[in-house]
Amino acid sequence: MIARIHVTLKNGVLDPQGKAVEHALGSLGFAGIDNVRQGKFIELNLTEANPTKAKIQATDMCEKLLANTVIENYSIEIV
Repeated sequence: MIARIHVTLKNGVLDPQGKAVEHALGSLGFAGIDNVRQGKFIELNLTEANPTKAKIQATDMCEKLLANTVIENYSIEIV
């Protein structure tokens, strides 16, 4: 199974990287861009064959290491 994990900052948490990307895009001539948020994408190959167990395993990984749950949200897709 493959776990696709998206980690993003929670609303209200300042995102300096997103702000830098927003300004860089504006300086390159891209108009109409506001409130850019940047995150990370993690893809894991899991040996678990049961999708429910794979999601539980990926959730445990996010809670313990992959996401700082105080300031970040995460979503998991199992394929």
